[in-house]
Parts: sequence; structure tokens; C-alpha cells
Amino acid sequence: MSVTGRPYEHADGPECPTWPQEFAERYRAAGYWRGETFGGMLRERAAAHPDRVAIVDPAAGSRWTYEELDARADRLAAGLMERGIAKGDKVVVQLPNVAEFFEVIFALFRIGALPVFALPAHRETEIGYFCSFTEAAAYVIPAEHGGYDYRDLAAKVRAEVPKLRHVFVAADAGEVPEPFEALSSVRATGQVEVAGPAPGDLAFLQLSGGSTGAPKLIPRTHDDYMYSLWGSNEICGVDQDSVYLCALPAAHNFPLSSPGSLGALYAGARVVLCPRPSPDVAFPLIARERVTLTGLVPPLALVWTEAAPGTPHDLSSLEVLLVGGAKFSEEAARRVRPALGCTLQQVFGMAEGLVNYTRLDDDEETVVTTQGRPISPDDEIRVVDDDDNDLPVGATGHLLTRGPYTIRGYWRAPRHNARSFTEDGFYRTGDVVRLTPTGHLVVEGRAKDQINRGGEKIAAEEVENHLLAHPSVHDANVVAEPDPYLGERTRAYVILRAGAEPLKPVAVKKFVRARGLAAYKVPDHVEFVDAFPQTGVGKISKKDLRSDAARPTDRPGPGPGPGDQPSDT
Repeated sequence: MSVTGRPYEHADGPECPTWPQEFAERYRAAGYWRGETFGGMLRERAAAHPDRVAIVDPAAGSRWTYEELDARADRLAAGLMERGIAKGDKVVVQLPNVAEFFEVIFALFRIGALPVFALPAHRETEIGYFCSFTEAAAYVIPAEHGGYDYRDLAAKVRAEVPKLRHVFVAADAGEVPEPFEALSSVRATGQVEVAGPAPGDLAFLQLSGGSTGAPKLIPRTHDDYMYSLWGSNEICGVDQDSVYLCALPAAHNFPLSSPGSLGALYAGARVVLCPRPSPDVAFPLIARERVTLTGLVPPLALVWTEAAPGTPHDLSSLEVLLVGGAKFSEEAARRVRPALGCTLQQVFGMAEGLVNYTRLDDDEETVVTTQGRPISPDDEIRVVDDDDNDLPVGATGHLLTRGPYTIRGYWRAPRHNARSFTEDGFYRTGDVVRLTPTGHLVVEGRAKDQINRGGEKIAAEEVENHLLAHPSVHDANVVAEPDPYLGERTRAYVILRAGAEPLKPVAVKKFVRARGLAAYKVPDHVEFVDAFPQTGVGKISKKDLRSDAARPTDRPGPGPGPGDQPSDT
């Protein structure tokens, strides 16, 4: 028995802890957990407005109504059950932004099978691990995407994971050789009655955003995730007239639920799938479909603000741009409204649960300088020091949280759970934050992004914000690099704006110093690059930047001592 709650059971023992009964009863009594399931939700929307468009897939020319999506999910669920997919089975789903993604996941929701959400960028190492670790019964792929043949990947994985019974190729796969089976051949089966899952059952497994080791799996229930959807909708003003552009990979938590495509479907709204998030693809879709809101990670938001002033496309329907997935600096945030003419909503959350939003009626300074407030009145927030002592409002410390949609433990990870969760169920997010008197959170960085330069602590985001204030700087990232004398020193990776005059590192350092930044915070080294390495969802990969900064080179030796002026080399 877990100290944080009753565990879900598995043949080999507990899979993951869940909420203690007293908390579950509290959340139901407060109306957060409404007793809904995803399959039931879609059925209700299809009955309420069958002819309203639910999914637009421009690449395929598809416009599925709610009735059509519901019927497709039914037929596919029946076919999958005929192939032996049953309640509780794990199915790794690796699909790009195509309509079939929703057909597949709602079919699995109907059965009570659990999608394991993989990203299109994952390859043999990750997919093999997901299929093996979850003992997946099936793996769902596109035939090809982005010039990559996923059938070859699936063949390798199937050879490595003999327990993987099925590989289904979604959409029109053409001639698919054995051992592949096309989902199109399954769709012909008729409807059957399915008992399906209960609201408190697991709905799916998401991937953690950890930057080291194999990803951890995040168990989400119908009850808790559904609350995050309608709670987000209320805060973000999403209703049946909204049009959500899914620009990021559809399986990622942010575009899935903040409020995301599932939030839009909960509201009876329309979801428009964007094959690529670049302005040349997204802007025409916004104009044609009259998109009202979308979500981007900071690097893409910067690209959009650069491109918007010169676009010939009408972006006037866009009311809200949500930016999350990573800290959006103040300087970058100030560019959104002038460039795109819409309201910025900052989003700070995690696939493990807690989501914060700036509110639509927050003043501009709050919007650009904070990362919002939690969805729920029952989201418990603690900001603590290194010894778990609570800190006063305004002090910077480690963020701990628990609440009605924050998990109580990872799936089949008891050792990691012991480190990541307190005895009383608070999740250690790994974020360093401070709480304002209004209850808004300001993200100062990840704990591992705190650079310890000879005993002086430097928040990477603070330095990045100053770098972004330079008129020639498009984007910047600061990481630690090893130093034999100081332990760590700072390296700034900088992307210049298109058409900007070339800069020298000394000019960038002088600019930062002139803004009144403490001497020890001025970057020790500045390196100009054309692009940053990215994760599968488009976030900047600080893990890769740290690796680059740590590589042996002929860079200068030990820097100055603590508090000394950094070199201009």
C-alpha cells in the first residue's frame, strides 16, 4: 500500500498510487470530478449537435462532424476488440496531426484500453522501451510522415518486443506487407456494445518531460483529466463557437488539454489540425478557418511575432495565443499583442497535473511578468527551501503541489515516486518559482537551470530575459558549462534576428552589463548559433545545450572568482 493512496493493481503488483479516498470524496463533492468518461463525453456531444464540425484535417481534406467522429470511434472500437484489444490493454499511439489520431484514441477510450502517447519524433530506442515497459498489445503508426517510413521502425520494434501482438497503420496505407495490418481493414466491422471504463479508471499514459534517462509514464484518469479540460475552458473562454488550431504535436499534453483539442471537443468546438506550426502553414489556416485560439511553445511564438507584421493573411479572428511548455520571458511576451493583435495567455503546467494560466482579465503587466494562477481552488501550492521548509510569499524556492488533477505517482516507478512525491502526496515539480501576493506564480527556472558560479546562484531565465531585450537578438538560452575553478560558469547561446547586423560577444556582454545586471550574472561566454536543438514537441532542448557547453574545446580556461567581472572574450 502506497503512503500516498490506494494503488492501481497489476498482475505483478501495484502499478501506481492514486488519490486517498478522503481526497477523492472531497474532489467529487466539490464538483471537480463529474463522473464522466471520454467515450461518454463524445457520445453526448454527437447527440447534442451531430452536424457540427469537430475535426478539420486540411492535409487530407477531411471535415468530420461530431456524429461522424463518434461513429468512426464506435466502428474502430468494435474492430479492435475483434483483434483482441481489451479493456486495460496498452496501445502505443504514434500519429502526427491527422484526424485518425482522434478516431484511434476515442476508440481506445470506448474499450477502456489505454493509449500510450508517443511523439512523431520518437524512434527505435523510445518506442521499443514504451512497447516493452508497458507490455503493449498494439502499436499504431502512420505509413510515412515527414519523409520517414514508420513501417520500418515498427518492424524493428516488433522484432525486439515479441509480446507486441499488432501493428496498425492508420489512414490510407496502400499495400501494406505483413506483418502490418491496416486500420482501414478494421473499420468495416459493425458496432458492438462495450462496457467501457469507469470515470475513476485510468484513461491513458502520458510521457514525462524529464530530460534524463527513460521517460516516466504518467497515469491519468478520466475523472481528473476531464476536470483539467472544463476547468481550462472556463478560464480560457472556450465555448462551442471557438476554433482551436492544434499547431503542436497532438499527443503532447499542452495542445491536448490546455485547453487543447480535447478541451475544444469537450466544449463542442472545432479543432483544426495544423500539419506544421510554421507561419507559412499556420497563418493561411487561421485565416481560412477563422481560428480563435491556439497554443505555442516560446520559440514558435517568437517566430510568429516576427512573421505576423508582414503576412498577407487575415489573422484578425485570433483572439487568444496561449504560450507554455517552457518559460516565456517578459521581453518576448511584450511582443505578442503588437505583432499578432491578440491576447496573450501564459500557461505554466506539467503533464503530471498542475496547470496555471494568466486570466483574460489580468492587467498587461501581470500577463507579461507572471505565469498565471492554478486552475483549481483545491490546487495546493507550496514553495519550499532545500530542506522542504515553507517560504514566505515573494521568496524563491522549489515548487511542490497536489490537487484534483495532479497525479500521486508515476506508473510502475516506486523508486522514482519515493523521490518525486512527499509522504503526504505533494509532487516535487523540479521548478524554481516565487509566489506573488495575488497568487500568481513567477517561474525562475528549473532547479537544474540554476547555475552555481563559484557559490553565486544564477537563474538562467533572468539572464535570458536581459539578452532578449537587445534589439538584434531573436532568442537566447543560457546554460552552465563546467569550470575547474568556479565549478560552473555561464554560456549564452544567441540567435540574431533576421537581417540584424552581426554582433560580437563583447557587445552583447556590454549591453547586458549596462542594464544593471550583477557582474557575476553577465555571461562568461556568448556563442552565436542559427538554431537551438529541440525536443520532439518543439521545446528547446537544454539537455543538448548543456552537453554542447560541456564538450572539450579550446575555450578559455578558468574564469574570474565569485563576483568578479566576467571576461569579454
